[in-house]
Parts: sequence; C-alpha cells; structure tokens
Amino acid sequence: MSVPTKFVLQQGPALRGMGETAANALKQRLGIAKKNGAPPELPGPEVTQTFAPRDRDLVRAYAKHVGGDPSAYKRRLPAHLFPQWAFALTGKSLEGLDYPMLGAMNGGCRLIQNAPLPIDEPLEVSSRLESIDDDGRRAILEQRVVTSTPSAPEAVVAHLYIFVPLAKKKANGAPSKDGAKKDKPRVPDQAREIAFWRLRQDAGLDFAKLTGDFNPVHWVPAYAKAFGFRNTILHGFGTMARAIEGLNRGLFAGDVDALKEVHVRFTRPLVLPAKVGLYVHDHQLFVGDAPGGPAYLTGTYTTDTDTTR
Repeated sequence: MSVPTKFVLQQGPALRGMGETAANALKQRLGIAKKNGAPPELPGPEVTQTFAPRDRDLVRAYAKHVGGDPSAYKRRLPAHLFPQWAFALTGKSLEGLDYPMLGAMNGGCRLIQNAPLPIDEPLEVSSRLESIDDDGRRAILEQRVVTSTPSAPEAVVAHLYIFVPLAKKKANGAPSKDGAKKDKPRVPDQAREIAFWRLRQDAGLDFAKLTGDFNPVHWVPAYAKAFGFRNTILHGFGTMARAIEGLNRGLFAGDVDALKEVHVRFTRPLVLPAKVGLYVHDHQLFVGDAPGGPAYLTGTYTTDTDTTR
C-alpha cells in the first residue's frame, strides 16, 4: 500500500532547503551566481536550526516503509531518518562554492549512532562543509551533519559525500573525457543473503513523501529518462535505510541499538521497480541482484560489541 499523501504537509523545511539548492545550482548553470573566487575555508561555517519533535505517525509509517519494526521506534527516532530534517540545512552549507552543483550526485554516507534520539524532544541540528577532495576530474564534498536533543548531545552524526563530476581540460582548453572505465563493484560470490525486497515502481515517491526529497529523478519517469536512466531510481538514502533495517532484523534480532556505525557508497543507480537482496560477507554489506551480480550499494558496519562484524 502506498504511503499516504498527508505526510507531504510535514516536509516544508526539507522542500524549502532542496528548492534553494536547486535554484543556486541553476544560477550557476546560467552564469548568474555570485562567485567567491578564493578557495573555501575548511571546515566551513556551521549552519544550525532547531526543529520541533517529529510526528509519531510519520515515524511509524517511515519505519514500516523501509522494512523496520515500528514498535522499536515508539520512543526514539530511526537514525537513518536524518535526511528528513537535514535537507533543510545541507544546501546552505554548500552555498558559494564554485563547483557545478547541477550535476552533483549523492555518493555515499557515513552514519554514526552515538545514542538514541528521543522522539519527544526538539532536534538541534548543525551542518557544515567538512572537506573537499578535488583531483581535477571530480570533486567529493564532505558534509558533516550533527543531530542532538537536550538530553542526547551529538546523538547522530552523519557524513555526506557529494560527488561532483568535473570536465577535464584538453591542452587546447576544451573539455574532454579520457581514461578507462573502472569496474563497477559486485556482490561477492560467497556473500550471504539476509534480506530480499520487491521494490515497487512508486517506492521513490513513497520515500519522498516521508522525507521531503522530491527530486523528480526518483518519481517522474520522463524526468529520469531525460537524465539517461531506464526509469525512476530509488534514493541512495532509501537504499541505505533498508539496508540498516535489514541488518537489524537479519543479524541483530531486531536490536536497533546494536549497529553503531555504517559507511556506505552508492555505486550504481537502483532502477525501479526492482527485486534486490541485502548480502553480508567479511564485515561488509551489499545491496544487489544476486551473488556475483552488480552491487547498488556497498559498505562496512560496526557494532556495539565488535570492532567490525
């Protein structure tokens, strides 16, 4: 059953934040954005905002949508729900950069759960640009987003990695592309399946209703095809959330406190609809079609009892 449309009414801050980000990127493309010229100071300035406690119905619907147990989140928020409030700030912490943000993509995330986020407390959120890795062909922008509450300071820390393709210049100054294509990651043959999902055509739209990430590439087929995809693609954060809940159920017997840190890369678009599994092997996790097949997400995880599992 599809997610009710009523939750869109709770996505105002995220929609405004993403709208500002899109508008700034478009200004860059049109050549009317202000340019700083000088390299940015790193870490960048912190942007902060306080949000009211999250709606319990929204949290319950979100947990169910990503495969979690809603009863585990009666008193706390899923740490992987952080984009629902962080999108209001992340665009602001990238303002003024001279990178072509219209082509930017979500490359991955490192999510650290230091303590439970109480569901009935206001969220105190800060965001800043942490670092830039620029090799001339691409830039990776690392953002650090910290979510606290009055009783749980720095409960959840997220590092977001934004991939920005850059045009390499030929000797005559014209943009060019060169170099051999790298092999895409695959699910190891010996990996063990611990979860399997049938993702519907509207899985991207449902995730957008719950988080405010209404990038059309996730729910408008014509828009996705215009960008070269066969159809709409699932959000990287949506894939990550399902993977975390798959670990909670498949490895930790439903204990949502067991996972302390997960570090993932979004390695290829997950085109909808899809049938994919969650696989684990040697302290690593993968989302893919089958062992030996392509991986849409790869990563590692750490528990509260082991350094890595």
